[in-house]
Amino acid sequence: MSEHPDCALVRRGYEAFGKGDMETMSTLLTADVIHHVPGGNPLSGHHKGRENVLDLFRRLAEETNGTFQVHLESVLADGRGHVMSFHTARGDRGDRGIEIRQGLFFTIIGDKITDIDQCTADIDEEDVFWGTVLPGAGGRALRP
Repeated sequence: MSEHPDCALVRRGYEAFGKGDMETMSTLLTADVIHHVPGGNPLSGHHKGRENVLDLFRRLAEETNGTFQVHLESVLADGRGHVMSFHTARGDRGDRGIEIRQGLFFTIIGDKITDIDQCTADIDEEDVFWGTVLPGAGGRALRP
């Protein structure tokens, strides 16, 4: 049995991301795509529009001096335009390292990704890794 086309689309995205191929990534996203990043760190928030989402992906590489990578574990589709993926993210930033399980929930319309909701195994760990927690972020206090 062949893989559902929505799963194949997400796998192409992971492959392009892993290669730093933002040109291919741009073809998989709608112009008004939104990527929602949880937490209270400088990368958190709602990244709206294809260029802003691609900038987020570029920033992941820049902030980790190219060490950020994801290992895709599984991709699940509901056949109605929703896909869930699970991966382990790894990277180094200064004297900090991270290895954490994450999941993405995709909405797909017209064979393109329109929305990405990111989930993580430990929001606090990610906030510490990516930097100072922003004031007012989910009620968490500012950290040194």
